[in-house]
Amino acid sequence: MSIQGIQSVLQQMQATALQAAGPAATAQPLQHAGFASELKAAVGKISDIQNSARIQSEKFELGVPGVSLNDVMVDLQKSSVSLQLGVQVRNKLVSAYQEIMNMQV
Repeated sequence: MSIQGIQSVLQQMQATALQAAGPAATAQPLQHAGFASELKAAVGKISDIQNSARIQSEKFELGVPGVSLNDVMVDLQKSSVSLQLGVQVRNKLVSAYQEIMNMQV
């Protein structure tokens, strides 16, 4: 994948994140963060999704009213998909790093 392709995917992800955050986030100016901070934020979001799914499933197991099996299953599936996405991104990053390291100078 070329640099332009990666940048366009990153811009699409940022636009989707802004859209999901709602109108409050669009009022703030965009700040360009470094790659490490973006990666840390993405891993943190994956962790938050997994923790939320775990808490939801524990509530269902304990029989807390208002927690349905459908919601628990959807949250667990979201958690699984987000983890798989994170693993695939990591694999692509490692592959790109190895390709760069194998380049002849």
